[in-house]
Amino acid sequence: MSFPKGFLWGGATAANQYEGGYLEGGRGLAISDMITAGAHQVPRKIYYEYEDGKEGVTTIGGSVPKGAHGIVKEGIYYPSHVATDFYHHYKEDIALMAEMGFKCYRFSVSWTRIYPNGDDEMPNEEGLKFYDMVIDECLKHNIEPLITILHFDMPQHLADAYGGWSNRALIPLFVKYATTLLTRWKDKVKYWVNINEVNVLGGYWTLGLSSDNEQTKKSNAVMEASIADAGLKYQAIHHLLVASAHVNKVAHEINSDNMMGCMLALSGIYPATCHPDDVFGAYDFRRHALIFSDVYMRGYYPGYAQGIFDEYNFTLKMEEGDEEILRAHPSDFMAFSYYRTTTFDRNSEKITTTGGQQGSSNPYLKETPWGWPVDPVGLRYVLNELYDRYQKPLFIVENGMGNIDVLEADGSVHDDYRIDYFRDHVKEMKKAIEIDGVNLLGYTPWGWIDVVSAGTGEMKKRYGFVYVDTDDQGNGSLKRYKKDSFYWYKKVCESNGEEL
Repeated sequence: MSFPKGFLWGGATAANQYEGGYLEGGRGLAISDMITAGAHQVPRKIYYEYEDGKEGVTTIGGSVPKGAHGIVKEGIYYPSHVATDFYHHYKEDIALMAEMGFKCYRFSVSWTRIYPNGDDEMPNEEGLKFYDMVIDECLKHNIEPLITILHFDMPQHLADAYGGWSNRALIPLFVKYATTLLTRWKDKVKYWVNINEVNVLGGYWTLGLSSDNEQTKKSNAVMEASIADAGLKYQAIHHLLVASAHVNKVAHEINSDNMMGCMLALSGIYPATCHPDDVFGAYDFRRHALIFSDVYMRGYYPGYAQGIFDEYNFTLKMEEGDEEILRAHPSDFMAFSYYRTTTFDRNSEKITTTGGQQGSSNPYLKETPWGWPVDPVGLRYVLNELYDRYQKPLFIVENGMGNIDVLEADGSVHDDYRIDYFRDHVKEMKKAIEIDGVNLLGYTPWGWIDVVSAGTGEMKKRYGFVYVDTDDQGNGSLKRYKKDSFYWYKKVCESNGEEL
């Protein structure tokens, strides 16, 4: 046995980390445009301003205070403004994808390129035409587009004027935006993901939330911010879940062949020891991520949801029709990201943002320079965990390792460590398909080309098969160079995973 015929090999990116084209082509201001660069252990920042001109600053996981709005400050470097400039390199980059033998390209659309303020009456035609060209270029090379409708980004106006996703008014606005895309490309795009990594959303940078909670405003980590104001987060994500169900309904009405997926960050979690409190603790902590996929895939909140809400003294506000739309229009497939595994230690309070609680390093695993454990077997574990739970097709839409790459004088990049990482993970994917019977649609590693790190805002942490000449402060030619892993992945794609 081998990978199934038609398996979708490819790669993934996000507009706010890759596209650039800041304010070009009628694009409006997005929250991501206000997030500074950072570094390992140095959090990214968001500067904000009150109506009276008084300024403040929060870190990437925190919330902007009520009555303030995010700003772009002169003299500060904002990586998303240029990123690695797909906006001006899309033909060149898609040609590189085709050279590698991609069957699929997962990318996100920038909401503000379509509706600059989010609540505009009419879409921005110039923005739609840009993605027309991207999609047509992909199809010319027989590359299937997989579009993420919302990926860690939103119009700033919706955050500042509406309070972000805490406001139900965003539901129809998002449905209008998604309907515009679905209608425009109804005969060109089959695979869609509504929301990226819904289980790690929080604060101002992804949900547009404002708060009076001082801990939330000052927090350095997304998960810590969400715990500080958990009720606000859970209510906001409920609005996203309802919006996604409405989009699923519209999508199937527009084209019955559309495949609508949900997407979560579901790197695995193990108990740190065989102590019963560690074992059940890991199981219970996993539920804090799976609560959202349970709603997406099954169409209703699971029985344990109330227990989670009770931890934060939170009462979910449902409106008439919410339960019905969720039940009637669940996701067709489940997409997820997998980078590492974490451990649950009953004696630790250190929380990570990838669905796990990490008390200490796993002694059985090597780590990347950023301290992320490398665990290929964990990918097979998670594939089985999810397929056993939902019995619907799965799609690995992010997987990869951030590392420090060196561009040699001759333009080569020798990244054997990346080849080893991917080879071992692909082997475990194959076992999950062949031995375990998992229905896996495709594999789009993150990011197929170097992009700005979402968490740290740096370029030093590189993921791609293609090196882009730019540094942590945006200096460089943006020229593309093929790494050794480029040629390795080309053989994988062309052999349908047989040549590793």
